[in-house]
Amino acid sequence: MSILNWLEEWYQSTCDSEREHLYGVKIDTLDNPGWVVRIDLADTLLQGKIFDNINIDNGDNDWIVCRVVNDIYEGFGDPYKLEKMLSVFKEWVEQNG
Repeated sequence: MSILNWLEEWYQSTCDSEREHLYGVKIDTLDNPGWVVRIDLADTLLQGKIFDNINIDNGDNDWIVCRVVNDIYEGFGDPYKLEKMLSVFKEWVEQNG
C-alpha cells in the first residue's frame, strides 16, 4: 500500500460524521522551497500521545522537522521529504494507535 493510500485509510478511519467538519489533513508548500504537513490529532487515539521530535539539518537540500504541537502533527522538509514526513507519521500511528 502506498503512503497516500495509507493516509486515505487513516483519515477515513477518523471520520465519524462530526470530526471531519472540524479537523483534517493539510499539505502545502513552503517558499524556501519545501513541504509542510499538518494533521489534526484531536478526537483520535493519538491525542495527547508523546512524539519524539525529529530535527535533521544537513543543509538547504536535506532537512526535515517533525513534531507534535497542540495535538497537531507537523512536518516540514525540503522538496524531497514529503513522503518521509508522511512515513514518520504512519510509523508513529502504528506504534501508538
